[in-house]
Amino acid sequence: MPDKILEIKDLDITFKTTAGPVHAIRGVNVDLERGETVAIVGESGSGKSVVMKTAMGILAGNATINGGEIIFRYTDDDGNAQEVDILKKEKRWIRQNVNGRRIAMIFQDPMTSLDPTMTIGNQLIEGMIMHLNLPKDEAKQRALELLKEVGISDPEKRYKQYPHQLSGGMRQRVVIAIAISCYPDLLICDEPTTALDVTIQARILELIKTIQKEHGISVIYITHDLGVVAKVADYVNVMYAGRIVEVGNVEEIFYDPKHPYTWGLLSAMPDLNTNDDRLYTIPGSPPNLLHEVVGDAFAPRNQYALKADWKEQPPMFRVSDTHYAATWLLDERAPRIEIPEELKNRIERMKADHEVGNGSRL
Repeated sequence: MPDKILEIKDLDITFKTTAGPVHAIRGVNVDLERGETVAIVGESGSGKSVVMKTAMGILAGNATINGGEIIFRYTDDDGNAQEVDILKKEKRWIRQNVNGRRIAMIFQDPMTSLDPTMTIGNQLIEGMIMHLNLPKDEAKQRALELLKEVGISDPEKRYKQYPHQLSGGMRQRVVIAIAISCYPDLLICDEPTTALDVTIQARILELIKTIQKEHGISVIYITHDLGVVAKVADYVNVMYAGRIVEVGNVEEIFYDPKHPYTWGLLSAMPDLNTNDDRLYTIPGSPPNLLHEVVGDAFAPRNQYALKADWKEQPPMFRVSDTHYAATWLLDERAPRIEIPEELKNRIERMKADHEVGNGSRL
């Protein structure tokens, strides 16, 4: 088995706001094996990006880390195996030794990731000169190769241009080129295709998969799009209100979901073959984390909520060696509740479509 490159253990974070403390991350655990792809999914505001920005050491100044560990394993420039807790390192050390060099991040909006006052070329070579100590001419040659590798035609021309002179798809490709320019061990993709049309989206996802395979990179996707997850992920972490509520391999999450929130996410995906007249939506809204959550945070929106859900936060119940879910419905004392009939039918359709080789579970 490959070794774990990243272990996030019991991460707990509170943000100070003018309205009061917001307990945004409440005991998050995420594991990533070397070479694997893990997806973190959930609604906006669930804490997905906060968790991974913390791993990058770029947490906002009003954040307080109450507890936890972020263990990152890598090989240093001398070939020695290293293991560090990111939370115990100074920001300067993280900037010099981790950011860009060993962990890189692709943000969802390339226009906010690229400096509008710098040419594409200068932004590409900056990290290589700093982290890899490459001479400028050598860095430029590698930058041109990277632009070609990510599918940008006429790299010499694009090298000299500014971000506003490129299309959205090209800018996102440039961001990817910058992210992989220093041969990182881990690539974090934060909604990397949100602002792109479906054709460019498919190309970007295929590009990331190709780069991952060629360079042996581990990848974490942060997304609310289960269609993306179905195409790229090995394992899925479902996140709600600052907690991981279900984790499993991609087949377990799509074909055998156990948490009612996961049922809701899968049911809300558009499906041409559904019998429903209206697109399903999860009722209610996520909880206001200004107020401490009592019991299961999903209980107010859960039509299957039990009395225990209002009193005590459910632990992670084991379904299999790779599949766990935090719902009292898995307690041996709980009544047996089946997944909704329409979702059951949808899962059967997904299985059938996948078996005929369409490459996706949705």
